[in-house]
Amino acid sequence: MSAATAEQVDDELWSAIGDPTRRRMLDLLLADGAGTASSLGRQLPVTRQAVAKHLGVLDRVGLVTATPAGREKRYRVDEAQLARAAAQLESVGSTWDARLRRIKRLAEAIQRRQDQQDREQQT
Repeated sequence: MSAATAEQVDDELWSAIGDPTRRRMLDLLLADGAGTASSLGRQLPVTRQAVAKHLGVLDRVGLVTATPAGREKRYRVDEAQLARAAAQLESVGSTWDARLRRIKRLAEAIQRRQDQQDREQQT
């Protein structure tokens, strides 16, 4: 990965997204438009306290925003930050695609040389 690409990748953001419970929470928030820790807790196999901690992580990296809703907070996905994460993923994917194409070309060149050597040995 080039230095420019490495700088573009936000490790904290990807660490937050890397957790399957947090990804499920993002899915639920996107589907419902918004939710509270209590409403998310009813849909997930974790405690409300765990939901609150996961929401704190998502809030810290900017993937959700919270607004007061009575005694709770109502969370919404920050679509701009989610788009930023998707753009980073696309960039990393493009970098790896280019690497894999180079590896394939090298492997093919090695195979051609090996085939040529095999043919020369047979004659």
